[in-house]
Amino acid sequence: MSIFNLFNREKKETLDRGLARTKQGVFARLTRAVAGRRRIDDDVLDELEEILISSDVGVDTTLKIIERIERRASADRYVTTEELTAILREEIAALLTENRTEDMDDFSVPADRRPYVIMVVGVNGVGKTTTIGKLAWQFKKKGCRVFLGAADTFRAAAVEQLTVWSERIGVDIVKQQMGSDPASVAYDTLASARANGADVVIIDTAGRLHNKINLMNELTKIKHVMKKIIPDAPHEVLLILDGSTGQNAFEQARQFTAATEVNALAVTKLDGTAKGGVVIGISDHFHIPVKYIGLGEGVEDLQVFNRKAFVDSLFGE
Repeated sequence: MSIFNLFNREKKETLDRGLARTKQGVFARLTRAVAGRRRIDDDVLDELEEILISSDVGVDTTLKIIERIERRASADRYVTTEELTAILREEIAALLTENRTEDMDDFSVPADRRPYVIMVVGVNGVGKTTTIGKLAWQFKKKGCRVFLGAADTFRAAAVEQLTVWSERIGVDIVKQQMGSDPASVAYDTLASARANGADVVIIDTAGRLHNKINLMNELTKIKHVMKKIIPDAPHEVLLILDGSTGQNAFEQARQFTAATEVNALAVTKLDGTAKGGVVIGISDHFHIPVKYIGLGEGVEDLQVFNRKAFVDSLFGE
């Protein structure tokens, strides 16, 4: 077996382990729901609806999936577990595609945008700083020079944690004193990154849930000062969500998408929950592509989200 195939197999095994609880909660119940049945009747659909909602796919997205299955089953209502699973796999994959979630090959940034600037947002406790560290590590492995900006100046632990990550993985960090203007930190980070030939810049921001007006003003100010250095920055506004919080993740997404132009999502802590369906629901509801998923504590456990691999792990090969 080649090193490339071995690496892909290891990534798939990590994904399978990370989604094991969700798979058990969805696929095992799905098998029981259709056992002994020969038709997709109302009872099967009701059971499927309950399974998807309990996995935090979300009510609206669940109803959309049920409607699609009803349309496909209207001609021939005979079904086996394998057939229903295949239909679910196809419809969920199609749903993710419709919501601009495309399969990515690896951690890469556009060659014509250097440095590529990522502004990371999200509440405290979702794994934001840890995700930044893992993301920086993956970019460094690709040969990129990475700069971190510690713009969460309201919480000492955030700056300290990001500093530890920068030292651990060997990337540059720009920081100021506690209480400094976050926009000033972002400005200095981009100026230093550009002057030193950086490929990627990742800016951490405060994890507090302000009211929408204060949050919007702060994030808008950070973006405004970054544009003074790099006119089209930030290229990516990445919202970090804790997949294990289920419906709370929906509310956080609602808050941040109202406050700033989020254009990418990372869903963390999927290995510790049976609610992995939140990835599907959030992508569908907010029409924002899921770019990364977190499947464990290890530095390699942040993966690029691959729609096909995700659906295969969730419903079986």
